[in-house]
Amino acid sequence: MSTWHRSSLKRVMILVNKINIAGGALGASEIALGCMRIADLSPKEASNLINTALDEGIDFFDHADIYADGKAEEAFSQAIDMKSSLREKLIVQTKCGIRKGCFDFSKQHILDAVDGSLRRLQTDYIDVLLLHRPDALVEPEEVAEAFAILQSNGKVRYFGVSNQNPMQIELLSKYIKQKLIINQLQLSITNTGMIDAGINVNMKIDRSLDRDGSILDYCRLKDITIQAWSPFQFGFFEGVFLDNPKFPELNQKIDALAKAKGVPNTAIAIAWILRHPAKIQPIVGTTNAGRLKDIGRASTIRLTREEWYEIYLAAGNKLP
Repeated sequence: MSTWHRSSLKRVMILVNKINIAGGALGASEIALGCMRIADLSPKEASNLINTALDEGIDFFDHADIYADGKAEEAFSQAIDMKSSLREKLIVQTKCGIRKGCFDFSKQHILDAVDGSLRRLQTDYIDVLLLHRPDALVEPEEVAEAFAILQSNGKVRYFGVSNQNPMQIELLSKYIKQKLIINQLQLSITNTGMIDAGINVNMKIDRSLDRDGSILDYCRLKDITIQAWSPFQFGFFEGVFLDNPKFPELNQKIDALAKAKGVPNTAIAIAWILRHPAKIQPIVGTTNAGRLKDIGRASTIRLTREEWYEIYLAAGNKLP
């Protein structure tokens, strides 16, 4: 674990650990900051949040062109100087492909979307571009043409997808020349479908249903980093499970572990995801700088196998 000393503070700060993405070509913090709600902040508050992330060792920032209708990307660039040397210290990811009433992976839409994000982010390049949810009308040849143009002109360095299953990724991969390095998927202690199916193999119960084509194992086999979105949410944006009376047993277990390890409950929730050997990268969407510091403490602990399963069971899951 790395340490960093800021002389003015006269103390040692523990940094969030690093992971290797794209076969080691891209080193990034194992926790990323999701910027969907950053437009709700003042420029001063947004600057404080971003700089707090960097101080904690979080250098990966996740965007999408649809977040606040593009205003989230604008708020990010207005909060810091994207033209300075600071830009090289940031890993900026954005997503495209969702339009009002439809999904669109056409060549022209991808190219136009990237130009719009570059303009709003006030930068010359995007580190990672994800296709945002599957497009039923996808023509992979057009995606390939768009990716080739974006890579050759230096506008995008790496590519990935969001919420896609193995066969959708295989279809794209047949045509594109770039390796898809990331798949962003919903995962939290209370949303464990991709884990449940692998535990309950060959059983006639709901948890044995493979709804995503074994995407967790597939991504591990293909060296695709899974990014966990909504790591504190239950259901589909129904609320957070921490301190929620709907989950008494789960919170009792998380709080007990948090007390024993001397960290906040948010750190335990993220440490549970980090404990998985797939090296999943949680995307945390907090806009509170203090809460972000609490979350970053997940990097200071490692749950035991027994503790991981205790949390899994406390969430209402069962083992065969």
